[in-house]
Amino acid sequence: MKSETAQFGKEETKDEQIYYFSKGIPGFEEHTEFIMMDLPDAPFAYLQSVKESQISLLITDPFIFFPNYEFDLSERVVEELNLGSSFLIRCIVTLKQDVSQSTINLLAPIVFNLENHTARQVILHSSEYQSRHLLWSGESESSPDNKAGE
Repeated sequence: MKSETAQFGKEETKDEQIYYFSKGIPGFEEHTEFIMMDLPDAPFAYLQSVKESQISLLITDPFIFFPNYEFDLSERVVEELNLGSSFLIRCIVTLKQDVSQSTINLLAPIVFNLENHTARQVILHSSEYQSRHLLWSGESESSPDNKAGE
């Protein structure tokens, strides 16, 4: 299928690239289908709304930048997504004009079920993680102190 994207114009996409978010993504609740588009030779991907070409989120594997990043998923989330052993965790990245000030949202990771193509952004309650940790801080751990200033 051909999809209209904000970054690449019309792109050929495969069904296995499409993920269904039953509740949308906070701030984009009316958008329930997104295409995951990997960027070649980069640790990033775009999460592109199927419904609206201008809605596109940059995501990455948080463990690349924060190897000690960890959290527990609630049983409710595991059941809702029918999670088995085949899933991905990604976090939304906000690029800044000064790239060194770009941030990653470790407080609300996105969980992707690779088997049934469902996904959900999970807000980590009782967590010291922030929604704006510096992406390139020079630190190689996920210390909650590693966050962007207000």
